[in-house]
Amino acid sequence: MGFYSALFAAQPAVVKSDYAKWMLDDPRVNFAISTRGRKAGLDHLGIQVENADELGEVYARLHKAGGDVIEQGQTTCCYAKSEKSWIDDPAGISWETFLTTGESTNYGDGTGERVARVADEKPGACCAPQAASALASNS
Repeated sequence: MGFYSALFAAQPAVVKSDYAKWMLDDPRVNFAISTRGRKAGLDHLGIQVENADELGEVYARLHKAGGDVIEQGQTTCCYAKSEKSWIDDPAGISWETFLTTGESTNYGDGTGERVARVADEKPGACCAPQAASALASNS
């Protein structure tokens, strides 16, 4: 519970011996799916901020939560230009924290993602250019 309380800057609304739930209005959820050559299922979770001050606050929470924080910096991924950092939670799930600074006409090539993602050594990271073959195999 300590990791998530630090990450969200909030205590859980419900705590049981085998359960904890956080009810969050802020940050809002940004949910995306992709056919970029990854296995099906949860790939990572993210916290998106609106400005540089909020990004600084979230980065401070990452360090308070503990674990290795990987600062990726400026990158292009998911048709957006962003500044990102990554951390793994105690269950090994990667968390991406980011500020989107603009749009991109391409998805991105994954540059820097493999180093930034610490949960698993996943080839191609978020931006693997295999969508066409994945879509073709699903047809």
